[in-house]
Amino acid sequence: MKLTNEMIKQIAMEQSAIDANCKVSDFTKSENVIVISEKNKRARKYLKLPHVCNLISYGDNIVATISKEYRNIVEDYIGKYSVYRCFETPNMHVLNDEFQKLGYRVCFMAEYFLPDVSVLKEQPCRYEIKILHNEDFVELYTDDWSNALCSARKELDVLGVGAYDNGRLIGLAACSADCDTMWQIGVDVLPKFRKQGIASALTSRLAIEILERDKVPFYCAAWSNIKSVRNAIKSGFRPAWVEMTVKPVEMVDEMNK
Repeated sequence: MKLTNEMIKQIAMEQSAIDANCKVSDFTKSENVIVISEKNKRARKYLKLPHVCNLISYGDNIVATISKEYRNIVEDYIGKYSVYRCFETPNMHVLNDEFQKLGYRVCFMAEYFLPDVSVLKEQPCRYEIKILHNEDFVELYTDDWSNALCSARKELDVLGVGAYDNGRLIGLAACSADCDTMWQIGVDVLPKFRKQGIASALTSRLAIEILERDKVPFYCAAWSNIKSVRNAIKSGFRPAWVEMTVKPVEMVDEMNK
């Protein structure tokens, strides 16, 4: 099946609806939507549900998936500011300040990218390229490849594309089967070999390989990670949705150590 951009976005929204415990149509409404977060076996594997508060936007509105006791806080917040302002400072401090009183803080802020099949094509690479599978990753769970692979969920790392210089792995893009329909791409290139187009060559090739398997590749980056965002764009991906997640103070403090 050849996926179109419209089909890809629909699949992404369907997964977001599973993750958020909402309807797909909620993401295209003009008004904001608040739903109660619940566990779901079909949600992305790395999500820890139910959420305290997670804000999602595909651009038209905000869908807030929350624990019900925080409805007033979230309703007041997303009702006061415009959609995109809710995901940035200084407005974000308003939400953070209210949750901090209760032992929580804003923790994750991320932009998600989907492939644009009208521009997606394999980027050139001067190095040898190889397709890799789960069994090829066994010795690769090191700091060098920590963006491409996840040691906490090794069983989900299903497919990769490696770049080799005289037999030595110098770049790796790999994807995790985070849910039934969507595989998330991560990429690493050894410092000495960066700025040669290797990352985009690997990312674009892997995206094509994923699509050929009738799965939707997606790519996540912090809005401030310019290198990663540039790689997404160069590789044929385009911004699709954003999320902002509230987590316990203890978790935030642990991450800041």
